[in-house]
Amino acid sequence: MTTPGTPSLLRVMNDRAALDLLLEHGPLSRTRIGRLTGLSKPTASQLLARLEAAGLVVATGTAGGRPGPNAQLYGVNPRAAHVAGLDVTPSGIVAAVADLTGEVIGSHELPYAEGAGAVDRVTRALGGAVKDAGLERSAIHRVVIATPGSFDPHTGALRYAEHLPGWHSPTLLEELAAALPMPVGYENDVNLAAVAEQRLGAARGHGDFVLLWNEEGLGAALVLGGRLHRGWTGGAGEVGFLPVPGHPLVRQVTRVNSGGYQALAGAEAVPGMAAALGIGMPPGTGAGTPVGAAVALLAQAAGRPEGADLRLLQQYATALATGLAALVAVLDPEIVVLSGAVTAAGGDVLRELVETELADLAPSRPRLVSGTVRERPVLRGALESALAATRDEVFDTSRR
Repeated sequence: MTTPGTPSLLRVMNDRAALDLLLEHGPLSRTRIGRLTGLSKPTASQLLARLEAAGLVVATGTAGGRPGPNAQLYGVNPRAAHVAGLDVTPSGIVAAVADLTGEVIGSHELPYAEGAGAVDRVTRALGGAVKDAGLERSAIHRVVIATPGSFDPHTGALRYAEHLPGWHSPTLLEELAAALPMPVGYENDVNLAAVAEQRLGAARGHGDFVLLWNEEGLGAALVLGGRLHRGWTGGAGEVGFLPVPGHPLVRQVTRVNSGGYQALAGAEAVPGMAAALGIGMPPGTGAGTPVGAAVALLAQAAGRPEGADLRLLQQYATALATGLAALVAVLDPEIVVLSGAVTAAGGDVLRELVETELADLAPSRPRLVSGTVRERPVLRGALESALAATRDEVFDTSRR
């Protein structure tokens, strides 16, 4: 342990600052680290030697192109720790493994038909990603699992996700803990999409924002003061159940796993709106899933935003803004991030229409932005969440 104000504490603080800089900027020279941290060159050299001896930093090459000897570059040792993330959906599980720098080095996709139960599916998916990364399971320091809904912190039961098969056993968390030897975290999938945007995407630098997720279901993540707000039972942001004007009340919403906002503005509403306007599916596109149909129709409309196609975008923008207005009136966020395949299909045209409608329906006017983490944002958020906790542990040089 260190005592506040002692040289030991200052060394720990400097070590962590240098490691964070290496993560942010990539490999750096002693001189560059000294300039960024405000440390003298001898102190920066001692710091790097200490971190290199601890296995946290490695020499990565030299910086050329300048007069004189090439400067040695140092970077975070990617093999100092590994984490895994799992994205659990009704159709299957996608797992990925990342090294300490955040680079994905292995992945595996497991359709549900290949696993007998939730524990079996999780271990199979994780095992496949670990094997693809060329590692043993013992090399994984932490796993974060993303699911629809959330595990009630008081009972351990999964709530708000009746459509997820095999995940409702009251002993599931205990069974998973017994099957996985490393620390395991569980988080709502939409919350993890927000983590990805907050760390890597459109919400970087913003402490108060709402992320609206629109794929198989409508959901929201609420970030207040830089932290996720989960609610008493973990159900904060389950906006698909929200009663909204323009659609009849849905009662016993958890039993039917839907609500007014989902019925009004979910993916399944788009084909009906299009049919009423005389718009057919794009050539060569089958009906498929509601999400696939909505994506095809909105992308077609955004590509030719006039006439009936523009009216489709306007109607859908009104539906989306109706639910968002309630969130904005209560939370007054700085920005709203639109994420998920359905809203992404409408592009900037749909986003601007939603922003215009929201300005009429809500007392404040948050800026609407499109999510920029497009490659599996939920899985990326699971990895980022696991990395944050693991880096805190691994980078704590006071314990070394």
